[in-house]
Amino acid sequence: MRIAKSPSELGFNRYDEPRLAKALERATDKRIFQRLQAVLLVAQGLTADEVAVIENVSAQAVYNWVYRYLDQHQVASLHDLPRSGRPPTAKQITDARILQEMRRNPLQLGYRTTTWTVELLADHLSRRYGCAINPHTLRRRMKAIGLKFKRPRYFYEEKDPHRIQKKGRSYAD
Repeated sequence: MRIAKSPSELGFNRYDEPRLAKALERATDKRIFQRLQAVLLVAQGLTADEVAVIENVSAQAVYNWVYRYLDQHQVASLHDLPRSGRPPTAKQITDARILQEMRRNPLQLGYRTTTWTVELLADHLSRRYGCAINPHTLRRRMKAIGLKFKRPRYFYEEKDPHRIQKKGRSYAD
């Protein structure tokens, strides 16, 4: 069985504990708070396995955070690095263009329907502006614009008053 190293053996000095405690008080992001708390607990003498149980993370994550901090003894090293993220798709299809095309009647554009569906509008926008847009992406953008989309009803909301006669029953029965 491996014996856990003490904080000083890991590389912590007397300035680290107050620095981490002060940063922990000012932390507003949950992820940063969790990392600071884990590193502070290790600096106070708990093992990485004990901290992992407290923080509900793996022991390897605790070790990674500790070594990231100890590399420069800076709280900023525990912050996430900027990420590029997924590039935006269909930049040509702006919010204004979506609204503009939605105002048009699909029947007059050659479609065999009087209302837009998300799939039909995505297909139309893709052909019109020459860049593919997925219906899921279009739904997300429409929601961001503030549009609420409902599927069109293909049946009457009110019941037919002559329904009973059409079914073969009469009012005399």
